[in-house]
Amino acid sequence: MPNQQRQPEGHVGSLVISALFVIMGIVALYDTTGYYDRDSQVFPRTVALLMILTAGLSLVTRFLHPRESGGFGTGTWWRRVLLILAMFAASLAIPHIGFLASGAIAFAGGLIAAMHDRWTVTTAALYAGCGAAVMIAFFALFRYVLHVPLP
Repeated sequence: MPNQQRQPEGHVGSLVISALFVIMGIVALYDTTGYYDRDSQVFPRTVALLMILTAGLSLVTRFLHPRESGGFGTGTWWRRVLLILAMFAASLAIPHIGFLASGAIAFAGGLIAAMHDRWTVTTAALYAGCGAAVMIAFFALFRYVLHVPLP
């Protein structure tokens, strides 16, 4: 069969996932219509619109130019599971332990999932310091500049 007629391995799955993200963005955008305070609509609407735009672009691009590679590539499954679990754990922990501590959970889980090189004390200290600086900067931005109440 010629290359143009062969169905790529990750083509259908990528189209489905992109379509699901477009639908989730539309649902999130619709949900913001029930918010009474206009200031609380800005961030969710912006994120929903960006999600619709980028997922729609992905959907159109993948449909017009399918690729041979699958949607997930060749990684290890535990890294993907760890990243998702870390994000869920951080989301569930925010009301109980606060923004900074739950951010540390998300950062540590994502870092462990992404780190392919050998860990050294220097590397761990450098990443911990950089992660703390980024989390504190986000905390200060949201709390003191944007005046977003954080737990």
